[in-house]
Amino acid sequence: MAIRPKMALPLDVRDVTKSGTRYTEERELPVRIGVYVEVDAPDVLIDASRENLRPRTARAVLQIEVAELGQTPPLEQLTDVAIVIAGSGNVALQQAVSAVRQWRVPLVVVGLGDGVRDRELADALGQPTADVIVSYDPAEVVSRLGAWLTDTLGSKRLALAHNFAFMRRAVAEDAVKTTAWQNALVGAVTPIAGADMPIMTANQAKMLLQIAAAYGEPLGVERVKELLAIVSGGYLMRAVARQALTIVPVLGWAIKGGVGYTGTLAMGKAAVQYFEDGNDLGQVLANFRGMVAEAATKRPRRGRRTVADLPASPAVADLAVAQPSADPHVPPAL
Repeated sequence: MAIRPKMALPLDVRDVTKSGTRYTEERELPVRIGVYVEVDAPDVLIDASRENLRPRTARAVLQIEVAELGQTPPLEQLTDVAIVIAGSGNVALQQAVSAVRQWRVPLVVVGLGDGVRDRELADALGQPTADVIVSYDPAEVVSRLGAWLTDTLGSKRLALAHNFAFMRRAVAEDAVKTTAWQNALVGAVTPIAGADMPIMTANQAKMLLQIAAAYGEPLGVERVKELLAIVSGGYLMRAVARQALTIVPVLGWAIKGGVGYTGTLAMGKAAVQYFEDGNDLGQVLANFRGMVAEAATKRPRRGRRTVADLPASPAVADLAVAQPSADPHVPPAL
């Protein structure tokens, strides 16, 4: 008998729809960034910063200043974060950094160099090494800056992604990792078979909405309903995988957690890659619909198939199968 491609789940459609509305509103939040440039900062780093820190909307405002001895203007009110583009880390920059700290604004220093230069700047500016980003490659500096901003300005990360293209992947991948970990815990601690399905499915739907929001996609009600139907089908795929794994009773909680983690991680990484390849939300959902249809036509034989044997789209075919740690205090390896 053929497996149905979709199954009814007690999902709270209104809750997921409200999440989509909230993500849309968060995209429109105002963002104000202060940028201080040291006079001898490397030109290639200044150029990379200029290229990537171009706001797409009027909701993002940049204050750009040159750090000069005794002449550096203070940050404007309501500034969310300060970015310092460092050169030698001289006295003028030290004064600027000290002034920013008085405003109690998150501050990150970026520069070119190696690990030694990282520590030199941290010592010269009295800056924690976690808030100093140094590399010989300007592109890597920008990428790490995106991850730092995502971690530091969590409440405005969608607004950052909406305005600055270099932020999109960092924000989307953070949503994927967070949701995968949540579903690992849900799968591990839920004792009743199938009881975790609505929670995991809702989490995955919200994850995909966050990714779509990061890439500037509209999140209307019809899109939310379509997404829920597809994610529900994907959940059936994991349910079939779980049936195949019931023959392994040892560490069953870890296996269940692994299914929730790896399934969510693969789904999220596939969505991110689809968007990175230039697809819109409709195309992403169509790709997932194809994955679900293929999985629904194949029932695993007892003792023959595992999670790794399930059909995968080209976007996730070469992903390593990651498993959460058996120690609940240790996050899963990415």
